[in-house]
Order: sequence, then structure tokens, then C-alpha cells
Amino acid sequence: MPSSLRLAALALSLAAAGAHAQAVRSERTLSLELANQIAAGTVAACAANGYNVAATVVDRGGNVRAVQRADAAGPHTLGASERKAWTSASARMPTQAMMENAQKNPGAANLVHIPGFLLLGGGVPVKAGNDVIGAVGVGGAPGGHLDEQCANAALDKLKDQLG
Repeated sequence: MPSSLRLAALALSLAAAGAHAQAVRSERTLSLELANQIAAGTVAACAANGYNVAATVVDRGGNVRAVQRADAAGPHTLGASERKAWTSASARMPTQAMMENAQKNPGAANLVHIPGFLLLGGGVPVKAGNDVIGAVGVGGAPGGHLDEQCANAALDKLKDQLG
């Protein structure tokens, strides 16, 4: 076999071995305990400012892991918090930034047509280092930017656990 063919065969076998090695991946995710802490911390942070909210925490795939709702939070807050969390987990970014981008960028304006997306502030990714492991969504404060502040306050208190 000519050396150029041997090199090509070796390259193909190495590429196949590399592809096979990556067929199964390990991903970080958040525990139920951490999800409950995030939800409770978010509702508490908003309550400290006089806001009655619901907070939903989803895993990296957008599956609900924990929900907390303040006693006087409106019924709409549950659905809004879940949609914001799902949107943030899906896009791996805060929904406030997504909303602002959609308002300024005609190409991003169509994001509102994706089923389940809610482009209102209040959805924040949960990160462990640089990995997005879930998201928290908040609904009920008098403005999405305030919902986001509550989520960030709760995540800041848990930063040691998020590594």
C-alpha cells in the first residue's frame, strides 16, 4: 500500500475513533435540592422588595424541577415564570437581553413566533462555571427587569454551590 493511502487510512480510522469517543457525553445538571433553593431564594428576594411572584426552575433541557409561588402572587405568574425559565434555558441567555435584541433587530423579532418562547425579562440561566445547567424564570414583579433582579439575587447567594 502506498504511503499516501496508509496516511489516509490512518486519518480515517483516527477520525472514526474520535467520533465514537464523543458519542456519549456527560453533562452537568442541577439537583432537586439546588432547584428548590433557587426557587425559594428567588421568591424571598422579591418578597423583600414587596413583590409577590412565582419562580420556576428548569433543568438544561427545559424540564421543570421546582416551583414556588408567593401567597398573594397572581395566577398568571405561574405560566409566565415557567415560559421565561424555558426560554432562557433553551437560548442559554437572559430573556431580558433576548427581548431587547428582538426589539432592535428585525431578524430576531421572529423569535416571538417560536412556540413556548416568552420574550419578557425575568428568565435567567443557571450556570455552573461556564456550563448552563438550567434556568430560573420569575413572574409577578412590576417589570421584567425586577423579576430578573430577584433571580440574580438568589443565584448570587448560591454562587458557592454553583462553582
